[in-house]
Amino acid sequence: MADFPVHAYPKKELAMCYFPDSADAHNAVTHLMRWIGKCKPLMTELQRAHYHKNDRWFTPRQVRIILDFLGEP
Repeated sequence: MADFPVHAYPKKELAMCYFPDSADAHNAVTHLMRWIGKCKPLMTELQRAHYHKNDRWFTPRQVRIILDFLGEP
């Protein structure tokens, strides 16, 4: 994780990092949230970090959790 900058990210921006070939940011967010939703331990950790599905941003703590589970984009 040393190379990927950890800071607050809008969902769209982080999703586009994981899915740079997506047609648009909405599709990228849909794919990222599908990945996150399929990983129950990841979702549990995000909820412990005060994540709610309607949030538009990931906090730096939440980004670190995502990177721990999914790896760097």
